Amino acid sequence: MFQDISVQELLELQRKGELKLIDVRSPGEYEEFTIPGSDNIPFFTNEERAEIGTMYKQVSIQAAKDRGLEIISAKLPSFVKQFEAIDGRKAVYCWRGGMRSKTTATVLSLMNIRVYRLLGGIRAYRKWVVETLESFQLRPKCVVINGYTGTGKTAILRKLAAEGYPVVDLEGMAGHRGSIFGQIGLTPNNQKTFESLLLLTLLQYQDSPYILLEAESKRIGRCVMPEFLVEGKEKGIQLFLDMPMQERIRHILEDYEPERHKLECIQAFENIKRRIHTPIAAEIEQHLLLNRFSEAVGLMLEHYYDPRYEHAGTNYEHEPIHCQVSDIDDAVSRIKQFLQEQFPKPQTARN
Repeated sequence: MFQDISVQELLELQRKGELKLIDVRSPGEYEEFTIPGSDNIPFFTNEERAEIGTMYKQVSIQAAKDRGLEIISAKLPSFVKQFEAIDGRKAVYCWRGGMRSKTTATVLSLMNIRVYRLLGGIRAYRKWVVETLESFQLRPKCVVINGYTGTGKTAILRKLAAEGYPVVDLEGMAGHRGSIFGQIGLTPNNQKTFESLLLLTLLQYQDSPYILLEAESKRIGRCVMPEFLVEGKEKGIQLFLDMPMQERIRHILEDYEPERHKLECIQAFENIKRRIHTPIAAEIEQHLLLNRFSEAVGLMLEHYYDPRYEHAGTNYEHEPIHCQVSDIDDAVSRIKQFLQEQFPKPQTARN
């Protein structure tokens, strides 16, 4: 028989690399929110789930169950083969740990495939995320990477993360760059996904003396940071990276690829156009229309983003430590040097 496990037991086994998580809900449910690291082997397609749901409400519970059994019976061999192709121990879950995951776990057990089932399903996992965040006490010191738009702060943090430094990549978790243009070329995450990714990362680094994060506003795209992290960021060590304008423009053009996303860029510019002095706004718009993206970006930085960033920087408790850097690699080196001086025994994710 299969074994039921709690959220905490599931996450511990996953953390040790001893478990593969399988979400057996429909593809639509999986895309909306899932436990990070899960694969999707749907018990029902989106259409089948809708059909059974309608039958459940309009006909009877038994009729819905009979129809569900009819659907899954026809595709059971291929359904089981997908699990057989996955090595190691597996855990399955659905919405409430009910029919879909119980039936899956039972069938797999009959086929001698060892499997766990998550008690309470993803609803129990979501409840754990919400309650844990509500009572979370952030222990590490926040080291906040500041810098004008285009400094490459996210790229810098990801380079540090690749070397094992305790980085909290808020933009990566939100699927958004945190500006009017922030979702161009990206798929924004919802609040549930953001909170799940954030909590797992924070728990990973709770014993580190510091965490590195970017100077984001409270809202990043569709996602909102919890208050304890906003407070930790505002009270943290502020490192302000001063980088040449041309280098910043180059980063923006590389990240946003305006030649590929021209229409989206023009549409996003419409949202800030009225906040820029009319002649300058008209000049920026003309540059965008004529594919002179470098000129457009330079004017937006000078007349919109840089002044706004200067104002936002006054919200921090401590005066930023300014650091003149030439490019991203130079910034990474300077930050590492600062951390070695500030934290004599630096802790990284791999220590």
